[in-house]
Amino acid sequence: MSDQVITQRRLVRSASICLVLLALGCLPDSIAQQKKKDVQPPLEAAITPEQAAQLEAVITTELGVIRFEFFFDKAPKHVQQFVKLARAGSYDGSAFFRVIARGIIQGGDPQLKNPQTPRDRWGTGALNQIADEFSDLKHVRGTVSTVRIPGQANSGGAQFFICASPQPPLDGQFSAFGQVTEGIDVVDKISLVEADSRQLTLKPVKIISIKIEPKKAEPFKNATVDQLRREVLLRTSLGDLTLELDPNLAPEHVRNFLKLVETGWYDHTAFQRIIPGFVVQGGAASTRAGGAAHPADRWVRKLKAEFNPTLHIRGVLSMARAGDPNSADTSFFIVLGPAPHLDGRYTVFGKVLDGFDTLEKMEKVARNGETPVERLELIEAVIKP
Repeated sequence: MSDQVITQRRLVRSASICLVLLALGCLPDSIAQQKKKDVQPPLEAAITPEQAAQLEAVITTELGVIRFEFFFDKAPKHVQQFVKLARAGSYDGSAFFRVIARGIIQGGDPQLKNPQTPRDRWGTGALNQIADEFSDLKHVRGTVSTVRIPGQANSGGAQFFICASPQPPLDGQFSAFGQVTEGIDVVDKISLVEADSRQLTLKPVKIISIKIEPKKAEPFKNATVDQLRREVLLRTSLGDLTLELDPNLAPEHVRNFLKLVETGWYDHTAFQRIIPGFVVQGGAASTRAGGAAHPADRWVRKLKAEFNPTLHIRGVLSMARAGDPNSADTSFFIVLGPAPHLDGRYTVFGKVLDGFDTLEKMEKVARNGETPVERLELIEAVIKP
């Protein structure tokens, strides 16, 4: 068994222990007293499923911003309660106070608004407020779920946790109601802050605010073929390239490319593969400095192949993929010479319009195998007016 598997199992087990410890062993008050103290008035101004589908939560912390969308159909009462509390400012000034490294972060206890709250009270507030809504949702990386007292039905409340890694032992035991769409790197960062043996942070990570905002719109999602007929300027460390996109050949590939350009997803990635006379390839997330996440990662998805009869000749823009014909997502390549073995097997969606001198410079860079010795950066990609 690999060390990675052992570590993951320990992580899952630790996360489960963390949630079991949540309120039972450290409650000075009786459960009955806690119930009485935490009783909340009925939900008001309940949102509809249609409204929930257009909203997302924005958690601003001192370590960065996390955004997540709601699963109203799976946990309507939990979504309504979270939205109500967030809009009332109930979470503002609280904190994430319990963490498992790359496992779970927990917050939402209103008692953490008071910096003088004793550590043995952390995690004991705002429980016993809402009935369980268990579902078939899995606790995967980025799942947002409600804290409850393990073994006690309907004991959830305002407190919530976010999974930094899959936690299968929690499936069906806690009410999942959301999924992170941006800021999973911030979740990771919070999970790694220093904590004691009870997984309580030595210093709580402040939640500056939680706001409910309209869900970000995906660029070009509903654009027509004519609206997709654009030119894109690639500013590279060796010069500029102008690409002409052709939605008549592959409309969904063009839509995807424009979306990534518009959101800045390609900025500060690199061309990581050069084979003279064949291709120059770029656009992989792994080439971004430090492999950093990007806000537009939420819209990165696999594309269905749109093979067409266009030949792979010098200057043609085509989409890279793995073995599965429907596995392309962000990586693209520009052809440097005739490549008939690619014809009909890779999706052509445009061509180089200007900048062939830059393409020549790329082809001549020093390489270690197929990898440029010096970083060949895609500084910025811009849609031309």
